[in-house]
Amino acid sequence: MLDEINNDRRRFLGSAAMSVAAAQLGVLGSATAQSAESRATRVPPVRPGTNTSFGPLKQINAGLLSIGYAEAGPHDGPAVVLLQGWPYDIYSYVDVAPLLAAAGYRVIIPYLRGYGSTRFLSSETFRNGQQAAVAMDIIDLMDALKIRSAVIGGFDWGGRTADIIAVLWPGRCKGLVSVSGYLITNQEANKSPLPPSAELQWWYQYYFATERGRLGYEKYRRDFARLIRSIASPQWKFDDATFDRTAAAFDNPDHVSIVIHNYRWRIGLADGESKYDDLEKQLAKGPVIDVPSITLEGDANGAPHYPDESAFRKKFTGKFAHRVVTGGIGHNLPQEAPQAFAQAIIDVDGFS
Repeated sequence: MLDEINNDRRRFLGSAAMSVAAAQLGVLGSATAQSAESRATRVPPVRPGTNTSFGPLKQINAGLLSIGYAEAGPHDGPAVVLLQGWPYDIYSYVDVAPLLAAAGYRVIIPYLRGYGSTRFLSSETFRNGQQAAVAMDIIDLMDALKIRSAVIGGFDWGGRTADIIAVLWPGRCKGLVSVSGYLITNQEANKSPLPPSAELQWWYQYYFATERGRLGYEKYRRDFARLIRSIASPQWKFDDATFDRTAAAFDNPDHVSIVIHNYRWRIGLADGESKYDDLEKQLAKGPVIDVPSITLEGDANGAPHYPDESAFRKKFTGKFAHRVVTGGIGHNLPQEAPQAFAQAIIDVDGFS
């Protein structure tokens, strides 16, 4: 979730003409989106939860990992890589993937390190959750799949990872879709305290900083995930079957170690690995994102997020659009609003 926090509820008001044009998608978009939208393939409506499974999952060795992933669409189609958050998994995209596959895209949805069927190749590898390590995993995956470049989309951890790839390896990122904007972690900035009401939103991060928190997450990881999902998406009425499909990913033997290290690393309580130092130094400068980008936000996001796009707009220097997805949409935007997310992927592909 977002590292720079403001508690104001997000509000975005486009002009009346833009609102009418976007109404069928339940999206309010900034003016820069409109010309590309008018030329893009229109994604058909889909009811969230229409799909409940992918085809058989695949497995490939890539870098430090054996990565489990779902794949949809033609093998020779333009590539799209979709990245999950915490506490979520690849099923955040179970309704997005068929929409993109039908539009001719090759869709790759990997389990991040510590989730699902993804495993470390060596028991000796440090279970590192820092942002540069997670991003490098995706570059390694693209290399293993012989994907030179792709449109990359994500939310939460996945949005941060997509942002990082766009910054560090812009040639590998044809276009970016990032829920909640610019998410790259700045450890130095995280040393500054926030107002108490803002700190309260990060209670789980401080809980994870303790041994009690680690043990608690180990013991109650499913209860924890259900609670966080309910807070982050207060209007999303997911059923037990939907939750259980995702919660199985948390049974990964490295899950707790990766999650705890990630949150401790963010606030300087755990060291990363020196081999990522040069990458982290680049990220600490707050670099701009120059690839074509669309940022999305749900109108009912209960997780920490920016008050509006003005807080991060200057970080995006390429062709850009921002959209607020309406209808009670929370933090898990791809699963709650798959049509809007798939449309953003197709539209940003048309930007380049």
